[in-house]
Amino acid sequence: MLRDDVRALWTEPRPPGVPGRVWRDWALLGAILSGVALEAVLRDDVVWRPVAVVLSVWLAVLSLWRRTRPLLTVALAFGATILLQVVTVVADPGEPVGLYAGLVVLVLVYALPRWGSGREVVLGGVVVLAGFAVSVATDDPPAGEAVGGLVFLLMPAVIGASVRLWVTTRERQWERVRSRERERLARELHDTVAHHVSAMVIRAQAGRVVAGADPAAAVEALEGVEEEGARTLEEMRAMVATLRDSGAGAELAPPGGIADLARLLRAPGVRLRVDLGLDGDLEALSPAVDAAVYRIVQESVTNAMRHAADATEVVVRITGEPRRVRVTVRDDGAGAGRGRDGYGLAGLRERAALLGGELSAGPDADRGWRVEAELPRGRANNGVHPRARR
Repeated sequence: MLRDDVRALWTEPRPPGVPGRVWRDWALLGAILSGVALEAVLRDDVVWRPVAVVLSVWLAVLSLWRRTRPLLTVALAFGATILLQVVTVVADPGEPVGLYAGLVVLVLVYALPRWGSGREVVLGGVVVLAGFAVSVATDDPPAGEAVGGLVFLLMPAVIGASVRLWVTTRERQWERVRSRERERLARELHDTVAHHVSAMVIRAQAGRVVAGADPAAAVEALEGVEEEGARTLEEMRAMVATLRDSGAGAELAPPGGIADLARLLRAPGVRLRVDLGLDGDLEALSPAVDAAVYRIVQESVTNAMRHAADATEVVVRITGEPRRVRVTVRDDGAGAGRGRDGYGLAGLRERAALLGGELSAGPDADRGWRVEAELPRGRANNGVHPRARR
């Protein structure tokens, strides 16, 4: 078991989406260099001033690559400190060499488990411990001070590993939500296509029965089969490329649509006043889009009841345009505790993106929370779907 854990750690890849160099990196570099300059000018107790300044500047510059090259930056930083420790043993300056700005090395220690692969974390950890061991051997501090120094050095690494674990866990939860939404959408589309195919079979059977006695009726039945076939092909193009697990817990009820919203919003569990407005052409929508509109309103109203403090009303507006359908849901409650989207909204974003649309949610301009979605009346022809805004 332990061997498997070690092998899993060694083969762990770097986390995806490692950010490049951003303005915070340059701000950190500027702050460290400013601190180096102030210490070099104002401190009188600096030993080997030029060496201390060069070392601190070196560590500050290395921080620019801490996310993209975590092992290399740690190796170069602690390699420099080990070299300096060896030199001080030979030259014996009498006092430790370095500036307070050299504490920027803790940022590199944090970045190693946060952004490094498993192999880099292991090798970098060896380098860090080697640097600490050389420091203890040359300075010979008391045992308690040595232990405190080790804890102080490794604490950023613990924080970095904790942040990485939290982010990874959250990403996996998001992925499960997206997978469930894809599965639900695929099930709804499957049921719709199955309905059309059943109608085609019935019409074909009727045409075969009357073909001999009434050819005109048979032609009419074939025309109906053609119409249903075209409609089926349209829905087939709307299917998402996801695997569907038709387990025992699959929902058998047909998906709700815009026509079911009035009944949904009058349900006994809806404790807020809901103002539902339907404008424009909302007929002949794709069943997937019709069901998506229903789900967006359902989730948004549910969130308002759960999280909108002091809310009294939810306003729902659905507008059918020639090429798209717009959905807006806003409440008048306080926004406390609603700074982050829940998994329900994540699923809705995924559904909107799969249909070729987008969904956004955030504080309203005046008060409360606002959810806006824009969906095409039918699936985009090119099969490429913009990602939902985050």
